[in-house]
Amino acid sequence: MLKKVKIIFFKLTNKLWFRPLVISLITILLVFIAQLADDTFITDIAPKIEKKSIEDLLTTLSASMLVIAIFAVGAMVSAYASATNTATPRSFKLVVADDASQNALSVFIGSFIYSIVATIAFQNGFYGKAGYFTLFAFTIIVFIIVIITFLSWVERISKLGRLNNTIKKVEEATTKAIQSRKTAPNLGGAPVQNKIKKNTAVFSDKIGYVQYINMDELQEVAVSMNATFLINCIPGTFTASDKPLIYLISGDPSVLNENIEKINKAFTIDPYRSFHDDPRFGLIALSEIASRALSPGINDPGTAIMIIGSYVRLFSLWLKTDNNATAKIKYDRIQVPEISLNDMLDDAFRPIARDGANNIEVMLRMQKALQSISHNTSLENQKFILSHALEAYQRAELALEFKGDQELLRRECHSEN
Repeated sequence: MLKKVKIIFFKLTNKLWFRPLVISLITILLVFIAQLADDTFITDIAPKIEKKSIEDLLTTLSASMLVIAIFAVGAMVSAYASATNTATPRSFKLVVADDASQNALSVFIGSFIYSIVATIAFQNGFYGKAGYFTLFAFTIIVFIIVIITFLSWVERISKLGRLNNTIKKVEEATTKAIQSRKTAPNLGGAPVQNKIKKNTAVFSDKIGYVQYINMDELQEVAVSMNATFLINCIPGTFTASDKPLIYLISGDPSVLNENIEKINKAFTIDPYRSFHDDPRFGLIALSEIASRALSPGINDPGTAIMIIGSYVRLFSLWLKTDNNATAKIKYDRIQVPEISLNDMLDDAFRPIARDGANNIEVMLRMQKALQSISHNTSLENQKFILSHALEAYQRAELALEFKGDQELLRRECHSEN
C-alpha cells in the first residue's frame, strides 16, 4: 500500500500545476503571517518602513513576475515540443517532470500571487508598524529567491528539450526501473514453477497497459481463497478482454467469481506505459530516438551510436550479478514471471539493426556493444545476445552494398563468436 501511495504521489507531483499551487498557497500564508507580527515584541524594535517603498516593491514584483512567468511557460512549451519532435513523444513525461523548470515556474507564479495578495492587504490597512516591517522583509526575501531561481533556471532551460539531455533523462529513468526490478525480480512474489496447471483465468475489465500491481491486495485475496495465483500481465504488458490478468493454479475456482473485482482493482491499468517499474519501456523509448535519428530525413548515426552506448550501460547493470543479494519471497501465494532478456534485447537492438543496417559505423558499434554485454554472464544469456548479434549482421549483409564494409563487419562478427 505504501508503494501505491508513493506512485500516486509521484504522478501528482509531476503534474505541471502541482508545485505552483503549493508555492502559491505558501506565499499567501506569508502575507497573513506578516500581520501576526503586530502582536509581538517586534512592534517595539522594528524600524519604521515607508509605505511607498513597500508599495513600489510589490508593484515591481507583480509587474515583472507576470511577464517572467509567461516567458517561462513559453520556454518550457518550446522545450517540450523540441523533445517530442527531435527525440520521441514517449520522453515527454520525463521532460515535463524536470524539477528545476517546475520549481522555477512555481517560484515565478508564487511570487506574482504573493505580490497581488500582499498589495490588497497593504492597501486596506491590514498591517501595523511591525506588520509593515515584516512584509517588507518577506518581500526582499522573495526578490532574492526570484533572482537566484531565474539565474539558475536560465542555465537549465537552455538544455531542457535538447536531444542529449532527453537521452540522459530516459537512460536515468530506465536505470531506476532496472535497479528496482533487480531488487525484486518477481515483484516480491515466487518464481514461476515448471509444469504448472493453469486453471481458471481472470480477465481485465479495462484495456491498456499494466502500470502497477498491488501485490498486498492480491496476496490477501489468495490467502482468503486458500489459492495460488500466476500473474500473466506484469507491468508494461498490454491487456485487453482476451488476455488474462492472472491464472488460478491452485484453489477452488468456484469462489473466484466473488473476488474478481478485488483482483481487477489490484492492477493499475492506463492507456499509456510508465517508466516506473517497466524497464522495457525505457529501452523502447531509446530505440525510438535512435530510429528517428537513422531516418533518411535526419541521418544522424551519431545519436544511434550514443544510444547503443546507453544500452551497454543498462544491460551491464541488468546482467550484473550481486552475490550478496537474495530475492525475498514476500508473497508466497503469487507466482510472477521475470522479464525476458530476449524481449529486452528485441526492444533495444532490433529497431536499430533494422533502420541502421546500411550504416557500417552503427553496425560495427552494435557488434562491439553486444560483445561487451555478453561478457561475464551465463551461457544461456550469451546465447540470446549472440543470436541478436547474428541477426544484426544478417540484416547488414543484405543492406550494405560495398563489399569492403561487408568483410569488415564479417570479421567483427566472427571475432565475437
